[in-house]
Amino acid sequence: MKRILLYLFLFFGYVSCWAQPSFSGLENLFSSPNNYVIRYTSTKPIIDGNITDKVWQNAAWSNFFRDIEGDAKPNPYYNTRVKMLWDSTYLYLAADIEDEHVWANLRNHDEVVYYDNDFEIFIDPDNNTHQYFEIEVNALNTIFDLFLSKPYRNNSHELVGWNTEGLRSAVKIHGTLNNPKDKDKGWTVEFAIPFSALTLGSGVTIPKEGSLWRINFSRVEWNTSIENGKYAKKKGADGKVLPENNWVWSPQGLINMHYPERWGYLLFTSKKDKDELPVFQLPYSEKQKQYLWLIYYRQKEFQKKNNRYANSLGELNIAPSAFEIDGIGNSIEMEATKHQFYASISSLKSATLSINNEGLIEYGK
Repeated sequence: MKRILLYLFLFFGYVSCWAQPSFSGLENLFSSPNNYVIRYTSTKPIIDGNITDKVWQNAAWSNFFRDIEGDAKPNPYYNTRVKMLWDSTYLYLAADIEDEHVWANLRNHDEVVYYDNDFEIFIDPDNNTHQYFEIEVNALNTIFDLFLSKPYRNNSHELVGWNTEGLRSAVKIHGTLNNPKDKDKGWTVEFAIPFSALTLGSGVTIPKEGSLWRINFSRVEWNTSIENGKYAKKKGADGKVLPENNWVWSPQGLINMHYPERWGYLLFTSKKDKDELPVFQLPYSEKQKQYLWLIYYRQKEFQKKNNRYANSLGELNIAPSAFEIDGIGNSIEMEATKHQFYASISSLKSATLSINNEGLIEYGK
């Protein structure tokens, strides 16, 4: 293996990182993800689909969803938003889904719910892009839940047999379901997701003050028309069903929810006084990761074209320039063979972070 050591000494900020020449053409993958400060609750919400409970007044609404590609596409024509709370047992979530025509057909657990209009949750508690969870629901409260050991791009397959043990969910229709003769206001859904279901191995991992997870939400909305008194998906001139709309909380930058590094940040706090609530600040390690993801994306591009991984940063058109992150010098190491690669970044301020050819982020190696 060939090892390349690069010392970085040029000032660099997270939001503007993609402005550097090495990031050119990848701007869509380096926009700043959204963040949400989630408050602790001593009162459990009643999971009935009605999200007007007093306890929910203590939770802030997220921003309205946008297209999955972000600024590249127009804003959705229906609004969607979420709010969250937590306690020592559950992650609580409420979603408000505006829709003039609420419909759903799938009724069996683990049917592919996104063939209906649906609402989806993606959770990566470890923030390493591997071993994450997905939960989908339609307006019939049909659940499709699955576990992924790693993203599909890394030759993974979903584990549909995984179930969110102890999950409680409920839907409330604001209008009439499957009735195209009237106009609805939409539907709301509530979840109580046990932390035990989001823990691998023995014991239960409960968030604590300052814990930082990655999370995102997606809404699939099909274009429909009314045929013979029923909703039908619209088709194009070729006779094929038109692609669905993908609306998300934190834009991915591409039409793929399975880029966990693009999900939003969920910051846990148990502070009760609004004046004491923490203000989200991007951790230093997250700024460092941008360089690792730059190498990962460039290596994947290179491998696709050349049937091997690059041996040097120069081959990836990543200029071996010196630069700093927030005024602190960092160093990058990269090793590569034809079939795999490994890159790490370190500084005097932080532990070493690394990434491999499967996109696994590891700390302290």
